[in-house]
Amino acid sequence: MQRIINNPDYIVDEMLDGFVRAHADIVERTSNPRVIRSTFHKNGKVGIVTGGGSGHKPAFVGYVGKNMCDAVAVGEIFSSPTAVAFLDAFRTADSKNGVACLYGNYSGDNMNVKMAVKMAAKEGITVKTVVANDDVASAPSDQSKKRRGVAGEILMWKIAGAASEKGYDLDAVISVAQKAIDNTKSVGIGIAPCTLPAVGHPNFEIKPGTMEVGIGHHGEPGIEVVPLESASDMAKRMVSIIMNDTVYQEDDEVVILVSGLGATPVMELYVLFSEVSKLLDEKKIRIHEALVGNYFTSLEMQGASLSVMKLDDELKELFDMPCYSVGLKKKEAKNELI
Repeated sequence: MQRIINNPDYIVDEMLDGFVRAHADIVERTSNPRVIRSTFHKNGKVGIVTGGGSGHKPAFVGYVGKNMCDAVAVGEIFSSPTAVAFLDAFRTADSKNGVACLYGNYSGDNMNVKMAVKMAAKEGITVKTVVANDDVASAPSDQSKKRRGVAGEILMWKIAGAASEKGYDLDAVISVAQKAIDNTKSVGIGIAPCTLPAVGHPNFEIKPGTMEVGIGHHGEPGIEVVPLESASDMAKRMVSIIMNDTVYQEDDEVVILVSGLGATPVMELYVLFSEVSKLLDEKKIRIHEALVGNYFTSLEMQGASLSVMKLDDELKELFDMPCYSVGLKKKEAKNELI
């Protein structure tokens, strides 16, 4: 294993130090070294908080910023932040209008968020939650509450951050964040594993010449392992899985997110997106906007994830609002440069 690290036991803290130093215009430290907040946070609105394990850069800390998340709790690599970290994130994001905690459906996160919400309530901080479950490969549709949250969380944060900025109250922010994740479906394909720095060897196996369909961001088992396919066939497989899970009609508008898993060249992601867009063109489904790049990774895993968010008028308006974070930057007019 060849890495640019010092002591692997301190890699998360050293990463956060570099992240804050590099992006001091967007984020800043708090009294808790595992809680980072936005420099744009202001009073008079609902606080937006997320949190999760490290190793998924730019998620989760990369989506703290203007009209995005106000604070993030940071865990060890592939591990949940502590309940205290979530509580401190609630404290720093709260301006007496309540806090929306929007996070992925993993056992450690569920447990620690629930504890933090109870502790916050004792301090007079109202916290409500939305649990992302966009990974269609992780459970059948009739068991959707068991599904994992993956890259679709980014779209949920975008929608909720915009809603908070527009003055939605806490219940309305929670409602539209829930709608955003309900309208978002994701699936991933892995073609090579990743290695945890403190371990020094892959924590799961993908044999050369094969790919794992529906793999999770921590290497959780997918639907099946099949021979490695062309980008065209991968796109057909991913689009089919998503389209079979939700009813889409002609002229539906969608946001497409194609994210690399960490070691996939961006060039290949554009090849995959090209194939996805052709398939949607055939179905007469309109792409309102496409995000292609490394948005939600898994260390140096090779592969990609596809997320599709079906828009309505409200979601479209909120998605189009400007935002500024390390992971996502949007100007109001698409033809203006950032």
